[in-house]
Amino acid sequence: MRKLLLLALLGTTALAACSGEGASDRREAARAAAAKAATPENIAAETERLSQWFKVKWQEELDFSPMFKTYLGIKEDYDKIDDMTEGAAARQLAWRRTAVAEMKEQFDYRLLSDDAKLWYDAYAYELEQQERSEPFGRRGYVMNQMYGPHADLPNFLINFHRVETVDDMEAYIARLSGVARALGQALDRVQINAAEGVHAPKFAYEAVIEQSRALITGAPFDPVAEAPTPSKNEEESEEEAEAEAVAEAVSEPAPSPLLADVNAKLATLVETETINEAQADELRGRAVAALLDHIKPAYEAIITWVEADMANSPDVATGVGILPDGEAFYTERLAYASTTNMTPDQVHQIGLDEVARIRAEMEAIKEQVEFDGTLEEFFKFVREDDQFYYDNTDEGREAYLEAARMHLAAMNEKLPEAFGILPKAELIVKRVEAFRERDGAAQHYFTGTPDGSRPGIFYAHLSDMKAMPIPQLEVIAYHEGNPGHHMQLSIAQEMESLPDFRGQAGFTAFVEGWALYSELLSKELGAYEDPYSDFGRLTTEIWRAIRLVVDTGLHSKGWTEQEAIDYFTANSPAAAGQIKSEVQRYIVLPGQATAYKIGMLKIVELRARAEEELGENFDIKAFHDLVLGGGALPMDLLEKRVDEWIASNQKAS
Repeated sequence: MRKLLLLALLGTTALAACSGEGASDRREAARAAAAKAATPENIAAETERLSQWFKVKWQEELDFSPMFKTYLGIKEDYDKIDDMTEGAAARQLAWRRTAVAEMKEQFDYRLLSDDAKLWYDAYAYELEQQERSEPFGRRGYVMNQMYGPHADLPNFLINFHRVETVDDMEAYIARLSGVARALGQALDRVQINAAEGVHAPKFAYEAVIEQSRALITGAPFDPVAEAPTPSKNEEESEEEAEAEAVAEAVSEPAPSPLLADVNAKLATLVETETINEAQADELRGRAVAALLDHIKPAYEAIITWVEADMANSPDVATGVGILPDGEAFYTERLAYASTTNMTPDQVHQIGLDEVARIRAEMEAIKEQVEFDGTLEEFFKFVREDDQFYYDNTDEGREAYLEAARMHLAAMNEKLPEAFGILPKAELIVKRVEAFRERDGAAQHYFTGTPDGSRPGIFYAHLSDMKAMPIPQLEVIAYHEGNPGHHMQLSIAQEMESLPDFRGQAGFTAFVEGWALYSELLSKELGAYEDPYSDFGRLTTEIWRAIRLVVDTGLHSKGWTEQEAIDYFTANSPAAAGQIKSEVQRYIVLPGQATAYKIGMLKIVELRARAEEELGENFDIKAFHDLVLGGGALPMDLLEKRVDEWIASNQKAS
């Protein structure tokens, strides 16, 4: 979704090595800067010099990924798809090493502003993360039920490749061939990993097969049905009825997801009189040829290989501890997600403590609604009673989406009470596309473009409404929208004072920690008036505490999928479909799920510290603007930023 996800999971595009031209001049400038005193003028000059350097490096980094340019609304390399080979990833890492070495050589840290020091530290930290991850590049599940080029690339074309001109449509068609090439590269990486003993769980492989088949089902992949031969001995009225049936039988099947998108984009060009029908037919024909000649064989190859390798999947789904170097791999993934050095045992214990604390708050709500029974019986009631679900119909699905929009609209009115800086970008709420929709899968958010030309999107999986409890609807809307992901990510990329790489940073503990913190903040702002909605808030919070226990249990303590489901079920009223989907998510994404609670706890801790040390001088708007205004940060750098702010305010008072 974001830069880090795109580059880490989908690969990168090769970029020529940086030129050494002018290196001696830069070194001389650095030596001259080092001799300067740390006056306000010199600090401003060195900070500006670093800012300009980051602009150059950002453009170089963008050239690795034509797709990320598209995500940002930049129509450059618009006909290209990223290189997803191991070699491309290695070239980007080599570039990053050179860039960080250059930064350290050319700039005097002592002469940077506090904000610029933060940029400098964060840039270096990103390299440290990549260096720690590099030895485990063949340990991940490249394709699974959560992500992978097989689903992400079609989603990219459908939702992010805008077609406003003929050239845009030409680029789209070219990208269809590029998608097929990238799918082949991704399959190569799956096979390389498998050769080293890395085989995804059966449920993940089954989802890859299902998603892949969905993308090559329908026109133009399915043949036109043959018409039945009409009987010669029927009445005229019957012949007319049969003629209608024949017409229906010879019509093409419904278009596949990509052809439906091609048709929709061409229809828009015709409506705007950018092209005529004849041009649309010609472009459609070329797109169909690309789908048949490139896309279909690429997906068939994935399906064939995955079906065969499923025999090598573990008999019982569990964590990555069973993989070669599994223990070290999980330790790295835990550090990557949490941006801390906590051990699996430490994270596990924090989870157990938080589960106990939140259960006590749930007991209080159970008493408030006068439920006669144990907490476990209350869980069962909330999990199973029909009043807590919309109908499993299109009307029920639209009612769910409309309720989310209503809650977000009400929250938008309250945001100025806690924020000075508000997002400019629009937010829309919509259902996940059918080809990648999964029962009970997590709702998610895609960032809009920095220029506002594409809004942020809050996606909901609605194929099974029994996996979408109403009590959790309100809190999830705040998490994905405002004041959660949409607010944080939009503000970061809209801040003109931040270097571009900071506006697009994606440290998971910060991004997800903020979104979880925003759930609690929403209560402070008057949300969750219905006690069942407040119970839904606690349901999602204990959900994130359970993740600390279950994720470490699966990957460090050898828990099976069923053991994880049993623990989750015993401590949460989440729907059975949600629980199963969540546990399977943790299995294929080691460590990621721990970031939410670890990040939230740090933000809560830092706010409490600021409130205590600043007393009546504490300003909640200023605190939130400080946290969001610096972009996503590792937890230690966020703590440094807040501590400096506290000290500055203490001096001012």
